Amino acid sequence: MNKKFVLGSIVFSFLAFWACTEKAVSKSQFIFKEAPNKNAVAKFKDKVITHDELYGDIKHEIYDLEKKIFDLKMNKLKAILLKTMMESDPKYKGLTNDEYLNKYIAKNINISSKEIMAFAKERRIPDNQLNDQIKDRIKTFLTAQKKQKEVENWMNKQLSKNPAEVYLTKPKAPIVEIAAGDSPFAGKADAKVTLIEFSDFECPFCSKGAKIVDQLKKKYGNKLKVVFKNFPLPFHKNAMNAANAALCANEQDSKKFWKMHDHLFENQSKLDEKSLEEAAKKVGLDMAKYKECYASKRHQNKIEADKKLGQDSGVKSTPTFFVNGRMVSGAVPVDKFSEIIDEELKK
Repeated sequence: MNKKFVLGSIVFSFLAFWACTEKAVSKSQFIFKEAPNKNAVAKFKDKVITHDELYGDIKHEIYDLEKKIFDLKMNKLKAILLKTMMESDPKYKGLTNDEYLNKYIAKNINISSKEIMAFAKERRIPDNQLNDQIKDRIKTFLTAQKKQKEVENWMNKQLSKNPAEVYLTKPKAPIVEIAAGDSPFAGKADAKVTLIEFSDFECPFCSKGAKIVDQLKKKYGNKLKVVFKNFPLPFHKNAMNAANAALCANEQDSKKFWKMHDHLFENQSKLDEKSLEEAAKKVGLDMAKYKECYASKRHQNKIEADKKLGQDSGVKSTPTFFVNGRMVSGAVPVDKFSEIIDEELKK
């Protein structure tokens, strides 16, 4: 069992016991005061607990919470700015906010049957469950999405003419140094921005993440280096074999790896050994070499090393990405990645 997990369990059990103890403690256990130096966060007897000790294992969780607070403030600020912008327009007079929005900003929003069916397919909603009620709910959701996008575009036009000064402090993401090593990569080797992905071929969210990364590769070209590292989850019975098969493809040709990569993510229900062999044929591998490589399991240690590297770097789920060392958890939209990549390109 993971030692960190055991220690964490003991600490939380201790805290729960402490909180539930009926006997009141009269003397204060903690004395809050100014730190003697920037790196000290606490002291017990002669032991000084440092900033690095406190934040080491939880720095990503702390950043996520700080980012949520910042985003909450920014969303409220945008709402105030939107109201201010609308009210400054002479056409606003006599209208409510919603009336102005529907008349001048988010007007003529239509959702087609094709869009509804595409959404259902992406969310893997079975055809026999796609009744009128579900379709109406999808339509309402897509309408709200489009309306939000129209509002954002309208606000951006206003702000391009009159930028808003913001005095909030944006939280800084912790930087994790991760070596690309000899892992498969696409793009220019010395690109200014490196995106390292920890992924699992059997994970449905990773399949979505692969499509997002593909969009980023097309958008940024040689400005972006994409590195793939395997992180097969223990409850995905075919993930390890798929990882082995992909690295056997990489052994023959890096381009064949990416073809295998795409094929495996597009056919996640067919990752058994027979299907993996068929995939190897389809992407054009030398089958004698592939069979020898796959049977030897010689890439097993590399896969385990990638997984250990991911765990040590704070990876808790798949897919997890690091953009120049800045962690991005989950298959977030392209624009979220673009925001970070654009910032890194400007440095």
